[in-house]
Amino acid sequence: MYLEKISLLNIKEDEATANTLNDYYLVCLSRQLSLLGRREVHNGRAHFGIFGDGKELAQVAFAKTFRKGDWRSGYYRDQTFMLALDLLKPEEFFAMIYGDTDMDFNPSTGGRNFNNHFSTANINSDGQIQNLMEQFNSASDISPTAGQMPRLLGLAQASKLVRQNPELKKHLQNNVDGNEVAFGSIGDASTSEGMFFETINAAAVMQVPLAVAVYDDGFGISVPIEFQTTKSSISKALKGFENDKENNGISIYTCQGWDYPKLIQTFAEGIERCRQTQNPALFHILEVTQPLGHSTSGSHEHYKSKEQLDWEKEFDCVAQFRKWLLESGKADQDTLLEIENRATKNALNARNKAWKHYTSSFSAELRSLTAIVNQINLKSAGISNYTDELESLTAKTFPTRRAFYSFAKRINFEIHGENNLTQERNELIKWSEKFGEQNRKFYNTNLYREGKDSALQVTDVSARYAENPPQVNGSQILNQNFDALFEKHPNLVTFGEDTGKLGDVNQGMKGMQAKYGISRVFDTGIRETTIIGQGIGLALRGFRPIAEIQYLDYLIYAQSTLSDDLASMQYRTLGKQAAPLIIRTRGHQLQGIWHAGSPIQLILGSLRGIYLCIPRNMTQAAGFYNTLLESNDPALVIEPLKGYNLKEPLPTNLGDFRVPLGIPEIIQEGTDITAVTYGWNVHHVLKAAHLLKEIKNISVEVIDVQTLLPFDVNHLILKSIKKTSKVIFIDEDVPGGGTAYMMQKVLQEQQAFNYLDTAPRTLSAMEHRPAYGIDGEYFTKPNVELIFEEIYQMMHEVNVKGYPVL
Repeated sequence: MYLEKISLLNIKEDEATANTLNDYYLVCLSRQLSLLGRREVHNGRAHFGIFGDGKELAQVAFAKTFRKGDWRSGYYRDQTFMLALDLLKPEEFFAMIYGDTDMDFNPSTGGRNFNNHFSTANINSDGQIQNLMEQFNSASDISPTAGQMPRLLGLAQASKLVRQNPELKKHLQNNVDGNEVAFGSIGDASTSEGMFFETINAAAVMQVPLAVAVYDDGFGISVPIEFQTTKSSISKALKGFENDKENNGISIYTCQGWDYPKLIQTFAEGIERCRQTQNPALFHILEVTQPLGHSTSGSHEHYKSKEQLDWEKEFDCVAQFRKWLLESGKADQDTLLEIENRATKNALNARNKAWKHYTSSFSAELRSLTAIVNQINLKSAGISNYTDELESLTAKTFPTRRAFYSFAKRINFEIHGENNLTQERNELIKWSEKFGEQNRKFYNTNLYREGKDSALQVTDVSARYAENPPQVNGSQILNQNFDALFEKHPNLVTFGEDTGKLGDVNQGMKGMQAKYGISRVFDTGIRETTIIGQGIGLALRGFRPIAEIQYLDYLIYAQSTLSDDLASMQYRTLGKQAAPLIIRTRGHQLQGIWHAGSPIQLILGSLRGIYLCIPRNMTQAAGFYNTLLESNDPALVIEPLKGYNLKEPLPTNLGDFRVPLGIPEIIQEGTDITAVTYGWNVHHVLKAAHLLKEIKNISVEVIDVQTLLPFDVNHLILKSIKKTSKVIFIDEDVPGGGTAYMMQKVLQEQQAFNYLDTAPRTLSAMEHRPAYGIDGEYFTKPNVELIFEEIYQMMHEVNVKGYPVL
């Protein structure tokens, strides 16, 4: 039944068979990596692992259709896909498990993300987008289920925009050709997430080249599919999304995950159609197994029946592939055994190499620490036996940097004050400082851009005005500034709810679609998380997107995508991947619970990695957009809702003036007290300051911080407090939110408490959201009278006679 020797095949068949046997080697290698990876965790040499066992065959077939220039946005079981494209080395697989911080050895995560989270660079150290058409590209993976889906939309849309407008190629430095496909992958249970459905719906509406493989093993950890998906089948549940003769939709394909020839055929046909027609595709890969269970945290034997486990053993894709190779005559037993042995050997060698590299990564530092500890032991005449303790730490199964650093710090505490060990303690302090700085670089850098493409490096340019500048509404300043920016940046695009034809609900984009076209200024559905996803994907590919979220409160719908993906992207890739997305929204004081929000505490707590600009008027907002488009940092700009109809002088250098980030502005100088605020509250504070001066001769220095992230990088507020000795922080977030953040920054980091002659104060909004109407807003948020009373009370505290009880 089986061919005895592979050499009996002709030359043409030999080439095809060689490719097939190489696929068998890849699936065997990947399976061995999973087996050994799980063993490393259980042996104590790693903390956690999650693997792609059972999905090897489908991923090999899927990867065959991936071309240079294409993009992947997958999930944490795609190891075989990455191996097939040579984007993952076996040693790197283990380096990720160990948390190796060497970027040359662990280029995807550098120890900042756990295993099977992959990424490729899209930007160099100078801030220039790489030539992405010459490489296979992978967006940096995240763990939250379905979190990889939203950015797929933007990755795919980039190709469509360029196909529709070939002249964009040169403006994108030929990083997009227009024929690329965005590849996605997801576990079947994760399709229950709203982000999956939102992305699929948007892709079907937009008709972009997005291809998603859904790996269906029948469970979501322990929960079976009947509790996960309508009709227990995602392909059946999505029938309404499928193409028909009258309507565009998505193409849906199904195939068993153990059927190699069918997988090859299905993916080849589906991806080619997606590439040519830009019609999105979904591949439902059925009967996938998971022989090692969900992760190293548990065992699937606890929730699967014996019959299910027996079936999974028989229909394991590696076993079925082996069976097919023998029955089809592609290989004999000896050939397959040789391949299997080679895969096992190479996996073992990779593990050993990775472990040696990891454990030797701080060996020099350990030798230095050992010498210091031995000297301490010698001088202490055996009273403290630190040498044995150090040897015990070194002998641990999984030695960590933390263990040695903590050990050194504790010794420092214990020998403090022992005069005979002063020299050794000084050496120990130097060792700790050096080792600590080394680890800071490994774990605490690259939250934002750190090179010359950083937003903090952009030179500020003041707005210039004619001798008698026209006074126009703030919305007109924004509008004319955006016009200048679209002329200046041909890769600039903007989109959101009502952004296109209407020009947004406050007319900041009025006329932009008519002038620059529907491919640069366009509307989206009401789907905030995929609006942000579009922006991330487009930014990764070299566009400069401004994604509009209609109101600040609606940002919550996109919170996961913003927090888990965009905010951490530069950090989790150590700066080798950047998505300079600008999120434009509006908020602060107006009327109504969901149209006057100021959830600054939420933003500050979850969006570190995204700069936060909170302008007081539209000239400042325009200046922020001008600055941000000169950098590669993502940012959120919150336009004040009451500012659109506020009259402002029209600058003459629209599109060119720049407001620096992290630099507060003194709006009004004063000598008695410093009032720190931002956004629309600047106007309230100025009014209160005017009344205080007019009625009580109190001189208030009013400072607009302008940005909360970054915050007062040059400590201008401290200089003001040194002059006034009093400070109040005012905003419209909840108590303990933005005001507490500002107070911590100034009093603790800038040590301004040393210069205060009375307790600092905060004035925030009430704990609830603002009630509807003018009165609801007035009695919910800081107002002129409240600000007046708070500042006067502070003056009373330091001078009772001069400022009697109000």
